[in-house]
Amino acid sequence: MKYLLGLEIAKGPKGISICQKKYTLDLLDEYGMLGTKPVTTLIDYSHKLSKAVDGKEVDNPTRYRQLVGKLLCLTFTRPDISYAVQVLSLFMEKPKQEHMSAAYGPLKYLKLAPGQGIFMKADSYLSILAYSDSDWVGCGDTRKSVTGSTEAEYKSMAAVCYEIMWLKYLLSDLGIKRSAAVKLYCDNQSAFHICRNPVFHERTKHIDMDHHFIREEVLERLIEPVYISTGSLTADLLTKALQPTQYHRLLHKMNIHDIHAPP
Repeated sequence: MKYLLGLEIAKGPKGISICQKKYTLDLLDEYGMLGTKPVTTLIDYSHKLSKAVDGKEVDNPTRYRQLVGKLLCLTFTRPDISYAVQVLSLFMEKPKQEHMSAAYGPLKYLKLAPGQGIFMKADSYLSILAYSDSDWVGCGDTRKSVTGSTEAEYKSMAAVCYEIMWLKYLLSDLGIKRSAAVKLYCDNQSAFHICRNPVFHERTKHIDMDHHFIREEVLERLIEPVYISTGSLTADLLTKALQPTQYHRLLHKMNIHDIHAPP
């Protein structure tokens, strides 16, 4: 095992694992959670957290902000906690006791497997697979989508498209060139058809032109949009609170494993 910028990297015949076990244990110790009972769910999928929640504001909001910030650093190797951290980060200005209690949820979840991280298989196919998703009225205060609707789904696909092109250029500089189109999976059929049909749409005329960049990439066969059912979309793990069964299924699909026992 080797350490690089706080990351613990282990290389074996089956692949490479990256985790932040020491960072996780230090975080649990700092917040007095080393002896806590671990939980198998990260956040209640029916949670109703909002800024308008009743209750007293926390005595030390800086402590809440520090915790959320440290959890954010942990998402580098623990993308499975990304959604919970996103929700908690909405209340940084005036966190209340209920928000602080919810912030301890990810710590209890991390206690279950502090050495868990990303596993990259040695025999995996060298290609880029992209997943795009947004939520619907995800902000409990404004009822606006944090990313939602057909327009937001389409914009999300465009944003992912920019990331794909950046990755392709980076890989090209490293001498890794792939001519095949990158598959971009989405679960919104309307957004899927908009990006595949480069014609004027009356109902989408208000969308900024820069978001239509994805159409050019589709025409040039650099991006291949692929429709996938909602239950199989890996990106749901990062944008929604899921029920345990679906959550753990997508977790396995993302190759999130224990660095000390890679598959």
